[in-house]
Amino acid sequence: MPDQPPHKTPAQRRHVPQRTCIVCRVTDAKRALIRLVRRADGRVAVDPTGRQAGRGAYLCHSPACWRQAIQRRSIGRALRVDALHPEDEAMLYAYAQHLEDSMAAE
Repeated sequence: MPDQPPHKTPAQRRHVPQRTCIVCRVTDAKRALIRLVRRADGRVAVDPTGRQAGRGAYLCHSPACWRQAIQRRSIGRALRVDALHPEDEAMLYAYAQHLEDSMAAE
């Protein structure tokens, strides 16, 4: 049998977790979406690390999706919260405004 070069295995592709925006239903890499988390105290927060304990839901970077999620109560449904706390709702609207401002600056 002739000498053959050692068999090389193709580079293993790393598994990239996929998540779906709760409003527009766009599927993307987990890191490309923004995670919201329901904490143990029932409050909702933005989870920039994606590692906080609690039930999570994902939104894309579109300010329109954020506003729609708040207005249609999609966040509450996804996180299984009866109603968003007024401070949480104000924080989410502020975050949507921040996204809009950062998009306008680009």
